[in-house]
Amino acid sequence: MGFKCGIVGLPNVGKSTLFNALTQTAAAAAENFPFCTIEPNVGVVPVPDPRLENCARIGKSAQIIPTQLTFVDIAGLVRGASQGEGLGNQFLAHIREVDAIIHVLRCFEDDDITHVDGRVDPLADSETIETELMLADLDSVERRIPALQKRAKGNDEEAKRDLALLERAVVVLREGKPARAVELDEDEQLAFQRLSLITAKPVLFVCNVEEAAAATGNAISARVAEKAAAEGIPCVVISAAIESEIAQLDAEERSVFLEEIGLTETGLSRIIRAGYDLLGLATYFTVGPKEARAWTIAKGTKAPQAAGVIHTDFEKGFIRAETIAYDAYVAHNGETGAKEAGKARLEGKEYVVQDGDILHFRFNN
Repeated sequence: MGFKCGIVGLPNVGKSTLFNALTQTAAAAAENFPFCTIEPNVGVVPVPDPRLENCARIGKSAQIIPTQLTFVDIAGLVRGASQGEGLGNQFLAHIREVDAIIHVLRCFEDDDITHVDGRVDPLADSETIETELMLADLDSVERRIPALQKRAKGNDEEAKRDLALLERAVVVLREGKPARAVELDEDEQLAFQRLSLITAKPVLFVCNVEEAAAATGNAISARVAEKAAAEGIPCVVISAAIESEIAQLDAEERSVFLEEIGLTETGLSRIIRAGYDLLGLATYFTVGPKEARAWTIAKGTKAPQAAGVIHTDFEKGFIRAETIAYDAYVAHNGETGAKEAGKARLEGKEYVVQDGDILHFRFNN
């Protein structure tokens, strides 16, 4: 199950530097000119989770395999991208393919790094990007509606459903609001998601500040945080320059460096976790002598479907899930202790897997 977060922003805001640090590679050229990232770069990164390390220690597992997220570095958008300015159309197409959008905003002054609009104003930058994405969505919706109207007249039920959703979306978009502002019933959400509107995707703001403000943020990032809070958008403050340095250090050096600059963890760890939460994901664990492994599922996933993430045969032949909550697993020092304390359960097909569950699946071959 792959989940992708697209990293977007205007040119020269630190996207590629952030991507390089995220993936600990130099795959994306972090040069001081627009459009240095001609093709989207893709990196797969582990999701930091101390619970997995605890499970491995308690279970005496020989190997630790974390769950992962995919990040896509998408070249800088500019005003007019929705009309093909810069390399707009190409990059808008790449954004449609991701599950969530990480919007990097420049929150630092530096005369040596040019800004495409000649000033540092992350709120204006945010508005530019959002406007281009809304215009791209509006164009897409208006072109799709006539075809759906024809199909709907022929009593195509799927076309009728999609048409009704897009007609509501077009009203919101024409009002200058993103598609995520469309009010949906619970049973409409999946169908709406399948329409692949860019501005329906969840968004995370990442404020890229100067090195001295990495721990606390600055006055510019505070303005972004205020906007984020008002719109219900999560917000993370990082210094991409510092994260790039940290990515080159080993674990011990990293710990010392973080302490020196007043941080308890890297900004990248916070971005990865925030992206995970943004996508509405949960983690369950399998623990044994060979390996302790984290598995990604959508929140609300039932046990058979969670088993299917490991192998389709597990879902097809599902019988029961031996289940221990993470806290019980730790408190009773592993599977044996949890069972002796009556904390292990057998759950059936309707069980909704909880974040942190340690599971062992019983199934028919």
